[in-house]
Amino acid sequence: MNKDTLTTFKRLWASLRPYRRYLILTVFAMLGTALTEVALPKVFGYLMDHGFKGEQTSLALWKIPVVIISIFLVRGVCTFTTSYLMSWMATRQLNDIRAQIFAKVLSVPIRFYHDESSGRIINTIMFEAQQIVEMMKVSITTLFRDSLTVMALLAYLLYVNWKLTLVTIALMPIMALLIRSVSKRLRKLNQNQLEVSGELTQVIEETTRAHQVIRVFGGQDYEQKRFDQKNQKLRGYAMRTTIAVASTTPVSQILAAVAISIVIMLAVHEAKTSTTTVGDFTSFIITMLLLLTPLRRLADLNGPLQRGMAACDSVFSLIDAESEPTNGQNLSARALGKLEFKDVSFSYPGQEQTTLNRINLLVQPGETIALVGMSGGGKTSLVNLVPRFYSPNSGEILLDGQPLQTIALLSLRAQIAMVSQNVVLFDDTVAANIAYGDATPNAARIAEAAQAAHLTDVIRDLPAGLETMIGDNGMRLSGGQRQRLAIARAIYKNAPILILDEATSALDSESERAVQAALETLMRGRTTLVIAHRLSTIERADRIVVLDDGRIVEIGTHTELLQREGVYANLYRLQFAG
Repeated sequence: MNKDTLTTFKRLWASLRPYRRYLILTVFAMLGTALTEVALPKVFGYLMDHGFKGEQTSLALWKIPVVIISIFLVRGVCTFTTSYLMSWMATRQLNDIRAQIFAKVLSVPIRFYHDESSGRIINTIMFEAQQIVEMMKVSITTLFRDSLTVMALLAYLLYVNWKLTLVTIALMPIMALLIRSVSKRLRKLNQNQLEVSGELTQVIEETTRAHQVIRVFGGQDYEQKRFDQKNQKLRGYAMRTTIAVASTTPVSQILAAVAISIVIMLAVHEAKTSTTTVGDFTSFIITMLLLLTPLRRLADLNGPLQRGMAACDSVFSLIDAESEPTNGQNLSARALGKLEFKDVSFSYPGQEQTTLNRINLLVQPGETIALVGMSGGGKTSLVNLVPRFYSPNSGEILLDGQPLQTIALLSLRAQIAMVSQNVVLFDDTVAANIAYGDATPNAARIAEAAQAAHLTDVIRDLPAGLETMIGDNGMRLSGGQRQRLAIARAIYKNAPILILDEATSALDSESERAVQAALETLMRGRTTLVIAHRLSTIERADRIVVLDDGRIVEIGTHTELLQREGVYANLYRLQFAG
């Protein structure tokens, strides 16, 4: 066992610490099962020696079936106890692992989602976590119960005839070498299988999410081909794994058969020259046959063990992923909303190109700043630095004179509300989506926020009003209704800083006018950063900041910038030309 595998085992074993008492009770139940294995050949050996010679009275003969029934009764109770307790611990451990992964998913930096696909994350939580728990369940049951059974049966074999037992033991190292030779290949195959499984999950997730695009653009054949390729690749790895695992079983059975054959020959020879009785011989052979089943299970353990270890690599890499730094000072009061960017430069991890270059900008409390420019100019990157989705490579950003890096994340983000062009809603009620993040939702505030976002008529037409379920990402609502619901969520939060990234992009003209009025009311007295490609929506901004290639090239009001005949004026003419 290599160092990494041993470390993983120690970590898994530590995860069972809360269930130590149940594990001890399970081991005792397994020991009871092992002892019943030994009792059975002993009874049959006694029966062969005394039951057919007329030596026993009728009363004594009745004891034998009573003993046999008692053995199986004890065995049944022990087996049930083992199965129940192992399932109880396994399901609890599965919940624990999934909870750890999900907690990590909620705490990783935004850049994590650039490197990891949603399919892989889903696959890790649902499938790979299950693989680990199944491996633990099978491994503990097999290692403890079958190892105890093997030891008990071997001890009895030594007691009955130690010479014949040595023949059986001599073949065990050969079986151990066989298992070891298969282990390395199984580990690699299972890692590849888990990777392809994640890729297949990603294809399914994308196909489900993009069903409209697939139909409109005729992508059914392409998606079917992608699915078939991944599915066939997964089958290939599954078959190779099956071959590696299945080849172990017949070889181990052949070795066991060789051992039994040798023992029978030696026992027959020994019976001619010693006092070995028929009962002893029968007891010995039955014990050897009983020994085959736990030995086979121990040999077959290698397959699920390697599958589980491969899953551990994936699950633990996700659990050990770096979390967002949450330390810092909690703000004692509601922020005023003064934002200051000092020589801020930023580039995305792994990219050499600078996204923002020496940005200097002072935003006064309650001021509305519009960010405009061509796509890729750095507008969204700039506003993403405010809630610390990313951190600047150099320079600093201050809120009310305090560097953002010194403010606790939860405290900082409590001061910010955001509405983006990519609306994200949850498969819950309208009310729950409006009050999202509030542990104690206020019904009156929910209704006021809905009214301010001009959702009153929409809610009135819904079958259950505010308690209507809106479906996956609000698919039961129109695009404009979804956008207004996201705006209502920002209104409900009542934060001193607003980030509006194309907040009216999905609205028709009538809805846009209604929501624009609601936004103007919302923005009053709040620091607002607005990103808008439709320049008509930001003409009333206090100042317009024009970004080009990551730099601020112009700052001024709408009228001032038009008079300068610079970048903004060119953008304005291009948008309204013709």
